[in-house]
Amino acid sequence: MLGDIGDKWLERLHQHVAKDLRTKGWSQNDIADVMGSTQSTISRQMQKSPRELGATADEATIDSWGHELSQALASMGPGSQVIRQRVIVEFQFTGNHTLRFDKTLTGLDLDAGQEQRALLRRLEWAAGRLDVKRIGHAIPAVGLNIASCTHGAFTTDEVAAFPGRITMVDGALRHHETPSFGTSKHLASLLLQVHAQDEGKVAALNIRPPLLDQGVDIETIKKSCEHLGYTFGYAPKGTLEGKTTKHDVLLDEGAFGWEPSLYILAHNPLELIDRTHQIVGALWGAAA
Repeated sequence: MLGDIGDKWLERLHQHVAKDLRTKGWSQNDIADVMGSTQSTISRQMQKSPRELGATADEATIDSWGHELSQALASMGPGSQVIRQRVIVEFQFTGNHTLRFDKTLTGLDLDAGQEQRALLRRLEWAAGRLDVKRIGHAIPAVGLNIASCTHGAFTTDEVAAFPGRITMVDGALRHHETPSFGTSKHLASLLLQVHAQDEGKVAALNIRPPLLDQGVDIETIKKSCEHLGYTFGYAPKGTLEGKTTKHDVLLDEGAFGWEPSLYILAHNPLELIDRTHQIVGALWGAAA
């Protein structure tokens, strides 16, 4: 809902600014540079009718904003660069609930310490988004963990996770310590193996796979992955099997004294939670 509305507003704004600047003599390449886009995208936007927003008042607001922005850019000339953006968004919900966000986007990279602290916060947010009603039956007996690393991580000390794992306590998911670096060697090692082949994947989580009397229900896992468009592979005892450029779901079938695990991979901790809810729903829906 929220993303759909935002995408429509942004598309109409880009169209308006692009068309205005083109009439003021800017080339499509100049427009693409200032808008952080490509020449081909600008060309397509200019050929399309303005994006309808479903409310004429909203369209008037965006068009006015676009006109003001294009006038300012025209006075500064091609080659102007955006160095900071301030975004203010307010959502009003039923029940008289309002959320307001006032953020400045600087375009600057975090230093190493800031990046690590931000990663720890994302892990906390991710754990808070786990829905026990949706995944409670897929939590391993020993608990689950969420691990994540920064891009380019090479050692397990560069991977953050929850010490002691996340477990079920009185029907709720609990983690008894805050996430930290270098605390989950097994999951961290697997994530680093994946990251070395699929550099975009920097987050991992383990769940209990669906089981049959004779072991893991591999066919259900394969069919669910195929339905969702995810790759499926094997990681016996946490060791990546084979070599490929994409990893989404990995299975450790387990062994004597070794609990089977299904590992889910994603591009960040929050996407990881969404994938987990989606995959668990598909797995147990297919197995029902």
